[in-house]
Amino acid sequence: MREIDWAELYAVASDPAIWELHPARNRFEEKEFREYFETGMASGGALTIRDQRTGKVIGASRYYGHDPVLREIEIGWTFLAAVFWGGRYNREIKRLMLDHAFGFADTVVFWVGEKNWRSQRAMEKIGGVRRPELIDRSYNGQTSPHIIFEIANRPGWEIPLSH
Repeated sequence: MREIDWAELYAVASDPAIWELHPARNRFEEKEFREYFETGMASGGALTIRDQRTGKVIGASRYYGHDPVLREIEIGWTFLAAVFWGGRYNREIKRLMLDHAFGFADTVVFWVGEKNWRSQRAMEKIGGVRRPELIDRSYNGQTSPHIIFEIANRPGWEIPLSH
């Protein structure tokens, strides 16, 4: 992610439907999205996602919270333009990010809002395994429960081609 991506990313993220199930439901507002963007830039692990055919921005994702002792990292803060939901895009993005992460981590975790059934279903489609506990996470001073999914780097791991 680069500063020059701001306008295109915000154009995608300004769709309220993207955030309707997310704990940060008002992220479509410019001020809220600016915070998401700035923290992504500061993290050094944020990625702008472009459609390979058109070169247009279609979303973003991020690596976060690498724990070298546990050999674990989080992939999250992912959003896609609604026209790209339900197809191969999320699966391909996660496959590429997982391939990279498994070069230095054994487990990748994904924090998903308890009521974000759309993202939970997406995690199930790519083979995420739900951990049993709910854990609270704060966004802009508001705390909400999250489900953690994980994908472990085991021999033969692979994201299912379809579901």
